[in-house]
Amino acid sequence: MKLTIEGLKDKKAWEEAGVVLPEYDIAKIADNTKKSPKWLHFGVGNIFRIFIGGIADKLISEGVADTGIVCAETFDYEIIDKIYKPYDNLVLAVTLKADGTTDKRVVASLAQAVAADSANEEAWNTLKSIFTNDSLQMISFTITEKGYALKGSDGDYLPFIKPDVCGGPENPKSAMAVVTALLYERYLSGKKPLAVVSMDNCSHNGEKLQNSVTTMAGEWLERGFVDKGFIDYISDESKIAFPWTMIDKITPRPSTDIADGLEQSGIEDMQPVITSKNTYIAPFVNAEGPQYLVVEDKFPNGRPELEKGGVYLTDRDTVNEVERMKVTTCLNPLHTALAVYGCLLGYTSIAKEMQDKELVKLVNGIGPVEGMPVVCDPGIISPDEFVKEVICDRLPNVFMPDTPQRIACDTSQKVGIRYGETIKSYVEKYGSAKELTYIPVAIAGWLRYLLAVDDNGEAFDLSPDPMLDELREHVKDIKLGEPESTGDSLKAILENETIFGSNLYEAGIGEKVEDIFKELIAGKGAVRKTLEKYMK
Repeated sequence: MKLTIEGLKDKKAWEEAGVVLPEYDIAKIADNTKKSPKWLHFGVGNIFRIFIGGIADKLISEGVADTGIVCAETFDYEIIDKIYKPYDNLVLAVTLKADGTTDKRVVASLAQAVAADSANEEAWNTLKSIFTNDSLQMISFTITEKGYALKGSDGDYLPFIKPDVCGGPENPKSAMAVVTALLYERYLSGKKPLAVVSMDNCSHNGEKLQNSVTTMAGEWLERGFVDKGFIDYISDESKIAFPWTMIDKITPRPSTDIADGLEQSGIEDMQPVITSKNTYIAPFVNAEGPQYLVVEDKFPNGRPELEKGGVYLTDRDTVNEVERMKVTTCLNPLHTALAVYGCLLGYTSIAKEMQDKELVKLVNGIGPVEGMPVVCDPGIISPDEFVKEVICDRLPNVFMPDTPQRIACDTSQKVGIRYGETIKSYVEKYGSAKELTYIPVAIAGWLRYLLAVDDNGEAFDLSPDPMLDELREHVKDIKLGEPESTGDSLKAILENETIFGSNLYEAGIGEKVEDIFKELIAGKGAVRKTLEKYMK
């Protein structure tokens, strides 16, 4: 059986394969969407297909929506040609449960797929037609944080952005130029309102998106491509809103094991493909079950009933508090601790680490024990329940192929928010962070990781990090088996407020981190011995 509209007609075969099919009229939904599009999404990859597409699918299935999503791809047009068109825009959503079972469902809410390519006249005209339609309520994005970037670290426009800055809205290439050009079309068609909604996993995502659009529009104004009225239009929240959101769902690359299992059950052509732009994608999407989408309720042209699809609708402050809860206490600090210690102890799987009693004790100590007294409670999601789900369900899920090496990337950019904020909260609440133990163990573990030598004394490759050269220079004279070689080497790191958000010595834990670090480098096996000492 094939994952196509025609192939779905063999309902019995799909049922025998354990796959739930849509009960709504797929053709009618697609037709309704083309006539009166309400929702267009940029970035048609995996998390969009299973999560955002799944929300729309639920709304349609429950009869609270009669249109689907228009899918637009700004970067890798091959996805449209290889994954959308051959399968009639259908997605096989595979949810990987911690008990080893899977839920399989066909999602048919992705009603139309188009390349956001201004050089493709037909596709571009389609997008312009959608953007000038009164019915359009929202456009959303999962293009990664890099998709919003206009400038490099030197403050200059990125090479692929410069032609768009200078060329205006006629032939845009980059995602932000494409969106700004299409918003200009909506402005010219009557200044119609619209919500412009980033759903990417980055803090203050709505602000990032807004800044990029207004910057591009400002450059076009200076060059005479647009008028001042357009700037006023995108700056007026009653016309164009940029809601903030928080999204959380782990969606790894498609697994060949899953593909093989699907094909063994009789479903044809399930193997993943790798596009010329190195996108790993398949007709199916595999992902964990838990998922969270919190959205600022600011939609000037109305919106779908997202709350009936499991979305939390709230105000901006609450969105920010949910993000803060996740990043500073309940998920990300635990991930980072597992990442650095996983590399030191030779693990290649986060789930396998959660079978290590000392590491389980460590993440319980960082989150429930030390994080909870100062956690940011957003009110709409319980921090206690969230962290319990993370520790008991999400991290131990052996069917989620996530690695400590991946999570260890860019740790210098993460420790400030993941540990520094809790440390600052302890100082504000108690006058000092000296009572902390588990977080200092995590920070000391990161410093030990920077030596690039595991607990057996074997060298390993450090994950990419923009500060790696600078950090390695500080620890270059420290030797395994010689704690005295530490000297004052760590001070420049631990007192660096750019890294941690505060001076850790002034916070009362700098010396403690140093002492734990010296225990971690006492010799081969010292990492394990130190964990056993502090994780009693």
